[in-house]
Amino acid sequence: MLELVLGIVMILSAILALIQKDLLKAAILTGFCGGAMAVLFQILLAPDVALTQAIVGAAIIPVFIALAVKKTQREDS
Repeated sequence: MLELVLGIVMILSAILALIQKDLLKAAILTGFCGGAMAVLFQILLAPDVALTQAIVGAAIIPVFIALAVKKTQREDS
């Protein structure tokens, strides 16, 4: 049952990240998807994969996306 809920959270957060107009919100939603996937891997008894997914999918990738958005954003004058 919990696996189903995590799957729904992953799918919804990925879809919401795709349709988001604000790129920082999309980065946060990408982190939710990665975090839910890390929890799912932990439930499925793959702690090494869960740890890697938590570090990369829930932390590093959203931070890199947010930094790229901040560096490339236009300033209104």
